[in-house]
Amino acid sequence: MKQIKLILPLFLIACSGPAETEEETVEVDSVETTINEEDIVLAESGYSVGDMATDFSLKNIDDQMVSLSDYDEAKGFIVIFTCNHCPFSVAYEDRIIALDKKYKEQGYPVIAINPNDPEVNPDDSFELMKERASEKGFTFPYLFDEGQEIYPQYGATKTPHVYILEKTDAGNRVAYIGAIDDNSKEPENVTEKYVENAVDALLNGNQPEVTETVAIGCSIKFKEG
Repeated sequence: MKQIKLILPLFLIACSGPAETEEETVEVDSVETTINEEDIVLAESGYSVGDMATDFSLKNIDDQMVSLSDYDEAKGFIVIFTCNHCPFSVAYEDRIIALDKKYKEQGYPVIAINPNDPEVNPDDSFELMKERASEKGFTFPYLFDEGQEIYPQYGATKTPHVYILEKTDAGNRVAYIGAIDDNSKEPENVTEKYVENAVDALLNGNQPEVTETVAIGCSIKFKEG
């Protein structure tokens, strides 16, 4: 069974009031994020740190298919499952753009993937993905997980949910899984930049000190049954 290091982002505490050991649900901007049994099962069936991630071919907002193998010069990837509608994802958009601008030239580009079924949440349709990317000036691919085949392979349960991959001779090794940082609502009050710390370590030839945190966000939307 996969072991997850429970480093909870501080916004979880800030938004939920005094910490309660049995509390599992947090409400932020009227959107509920829940750590439930289904999420745990999916996370356990997905990748663990040290696993090799298989490649994919997904449609980008420019209507071109994108694969990790397209990036010959990359040293690795910052794969982020995110979407249009989730307030957590929206709160992180500028920081995701900043991550891409900072690390793309150093060999770690952002690859964003929308895992949601637009029939369940129409705000996450492919056409609206194009509109959102244009409005925000996304500098990275924003891919549509049509058929929802990729996010279960990874074990993603939330938006946003990050997987840092290190390119090795054996394949794309998972080096970090979890949150971007420890404060979704107040970027100026972030104290732990999990993704930046992990990528900096890899660029310096080291493994990240923190390899897993709990992704806090909106549950991925899929059709029941």
